[in-house]
Amino acid sequence: MLQNVAVVLLDGVHPFELGVVCEVFGIDRSDEGLPVYDFAVASAEGPSLGTHCGFTVSTPHGLERLEEADLIAVPAGDTYADRTYPPELLDALRRAAERGARVLSVCSGVFVLGAAGLLDGRRCAVHWRHADALARRFPRAVVEPDVLYVDEDPVITSAGTAAGIDACLHIVRKEQGPEVANKIARRMVVPPHRDGGQAQYIERPLPRSQCDTVAEVLVWMERHLDQEVTVEQLAARAHMSPRTFARRFQQETGTTPYRWILRQRVLLAQELLERTDETMDTIADRTGFGTAAALRHQFVRALDTTPHAYRRTFRGPQAA
Repeated sequence: MLQNVAVVLLDGVHPFELGVVCEVFGIDRSDEGLPVYDFAVASAEGPSLGTHCGFTVSTPHGLERLEEADLIAVPAGDTYADRTYPPELLDALRRAAERGARVLSVCSGVFVLGAAGLLDGRRCAVHWRHADALARRFPRAVVEPDVLYVDEDPVITSAGTAAGIDACLHIVRKEQGPEVANKIARRMVVPPHRDGGQAQYIERPLPRSQCDTVAEVLVWMERHLDQEVTVEQLAARAHMSPRTFARRFQQETGTTPYRWILRQRVLLAQELLERTDETMDTIADRTGFGTAAALRHQFVRALDTTPHAYRRTFRGPQAA
């Protein structure tokens, strides 16, 4: 049973990510019949720490507080992706996992878990902007850049900022049931569970810096997303055989013509959903999907959310 929760801080901690854990586990809500956690904030680098927003936080607790915790949370911090960490902290995190305690990271706090060896062979989440750096620094980790959080018990990792809320509520739901998690979510005025993942928030312009021989074809494809085209037609525009064109396209873009144009269509659909009031049928026609059903199918496959939900997220409920 989850009863004892500790948050461990390093210099440069991000206040919001720290606040997320404090809000879920550090507030006494016993007046509503909700569990009260034995909660504490501990420091890995002295009693007073700076935040990346310019103010300091202080705590009387050091790393010894982690030894009794059922859950240890590591929030994000400034330069966490590049810095080194106190060996005593890494040892404490390893001991916690070995004795069965859960270890949670919020956003770039995952780099601390990686340095402790807790990501080796495990799936993990991180803010999409840090995904490549995390994979490079810890090649034995299985980085999933599109998800909000990953539960690889006893290690739970979450993506950027508000995804920490999702991960914390997931832990409450898992330990104390959906009713408790839902009540905490209502108090926080947040959804108890969010649909979709990070994919819907990632900006992914497709690079062309190395697209020498197929660059003109890419421009034409972008301008004619509403049209059905074949590899043979594209190859003719590039004055190549279909086989040579397909090979060059793969070499220069890292994907196939079909997947490239499919991704461009989804990107255009995202733009239209965010910036216009056009109907799903109109957007489907403009993006080359043909029907609203086909648009929805490909949108869910690419972003793990529906076009209607995406529009609500980025334009508000009145636009759905």
